Amino acid sequence: MSRDGQKLVGFIVGRERELPETVIALINERYPDVQAEMVKLGGTFLDEAVPYDVIIDRMSHEIPYYRTYVKYAALNGCYIINDPFVWANDSKFFAGAVLRRLGIRTPRTMVLPNKDIAADTVPDSFRNLSYPMDWQAIIDYIGGPAIFKDIRSGGRRFAHRVNNVDELLQRYDESGMRTMILQQVIESDQHYHCLVIGGEKTLLLPYSMEAGHYLEGQVTMDEAAMERLTQATLQIAHVYGYDINMSEFVMDGDEMYLINATNPSPLMGRDLMTEAQFTWACEAVAELAVARTAEPRPQWLPVNLPND
Repeated sequence: MSRDGQKLVGFIVGRERELPETVIALINERYPDVQAEMVKLGGTFLDEAVPYDVIIDRMSHEIPYYRTYVKYAALNGCYIINDPFVWANDSKFFAGAVLRRLGIRTPRTMVLPNKDIAADTVPDSFRNLSYPMDWQAIIDYIGGPAIFKDIRSGGRRFAHRVNNVDELLQRYDESGMRTMILQQVIESDQHYHCLVIGGEKTLLLPYSMEAGHYLEGQVTMDEAAMERLTQATLQIAHVYGYDINMSEFVMDGDEMYLINATNPSPLMGRDLMTEAQFTWACEAVAELAVARTAEPRPQWLPVNLPND
């Protein structure tokens, strides 16, 4: 899987431009044995060759056809960043359960039944559900305010703050076929995101909720707390096998809460990051992609197949 003797790295992206364009330029300028480009797809045949050695997947969580293709590419020997078979089964609720098993403090969280589903159903289809739900008991357990958000990992889809039963019911009625979780809000002005690249390199990013972007040089926690946060982030990336991941924390006094464990496609751009942070991220992603063309790591596959 190469072109003119060069290893081939492909990007699957959505609207973002700065990260893919910068990483592609870095690879093409610095690594003569590797070529990087945007992946172009127009439907995929079952016997179609996969030209890429590595694909950096930034969009298959939103586009089902892209997810189908990267699974096909992985089955045919292409290394996918991040593993689509793991990512497809990741969720915020499952991640919270994993964290508790690892002994990492998390907010109180509950997953809720879907408001609507796509399949044709009859009343007997829901014999396993308790009805009516005790909405007040749910609010009493989670506390208010709470965050009502999509269960899927990656980004902040359909996320709303709710303070009481009436607000929760309004958002629940709007949720449609999404699977939603309700999560305790940890009130804090100390928000930190930790970016992991290659399962080894980390960048701690203080986040300003008010400004909506990362800050530079404003880490107020002590060295021991920074080490706990960084090690928790590395542990999560290792458990999932993610090459790229972002974990989100808040500090409540001396207590560290991990509020989002996994985001395999975190936003990285100059509107969110300082120039130094963005440069670090782009160079780390470029180095990761090139390293995986030379020494791809095993990825999970649903079947064991003989080598070609």
